[in-house]
Amino acid sequence: MTREEQIAALVARAFSEEGLVQVEASARHVHLCEADVETLFGKGAKLTQKRPLSQKGEFLSEERVSVVSERRTLENVAILGPTRPRSQVELSLTDGVSLGLKLPVRDSGDVEGSPGILLRSATGEVRLDCGCIAARRHLHATPEDARILGLSDKQLLSVEVLGSRRTVYRDVLVRVRESFRLRVHLDMDEANAAGMDGFTLGRLIQ
Repeated sequence: MTREEQIAALVARAFSEEGLVQVEASARHVHLCEADVETLFGKGAKLTQKRPLSQKGEFLSEERVSVVSERRTLENVAILGPTRPRSQVELSLTDGVSLGLKLPVRDSGDVEGSPGILLRSATGEVRLDCGCIAARRHLHATPEDARILGLSDKQLLSVEVLGSRRTVYRDVLVRVRESFRLRVHLDMDEANAAGMDGFTLGRLIQ
């Protein structure tokens, strides 16, 4: 663990002991399987890391795609790595209205029965039969974080987001995994409604 990671872990632990967690806004993005990366960017293509994200091993890639519906195109949409077994698109409900799609609110990876979409790059395109969702608000936690906070995997709790427009979000899903870093993730609709601007804390309510 690097010095920066050690400091971040200590800060997160201090927050958690007070029932506080960092809240992050998750903008619209795409996850791709390896086959779809090659279709969009060429045979043998791999996602190129631009910068790491807060969750271990995850990164923002240099590559971008357009998300195309019959009504509208969203240009320059971020692709997050690493690749996944199945491609999916995570949007806000406002994005869904703009695209003419009725998005289900789902856990990441739960895409059966969701709307399909066309993904387009400068060199290829992929049509997904399903895969467009609004991600359910959630809390990432390690088993140790969960122990300190008295939480369990798949538990639902509320979080008061301490932005400029304090907002309480209910039904926040707890997800526990050793590789996680303690964070609450909201989509942009939720983040904007709470007045989030840069580093933001949230208070857990059980």
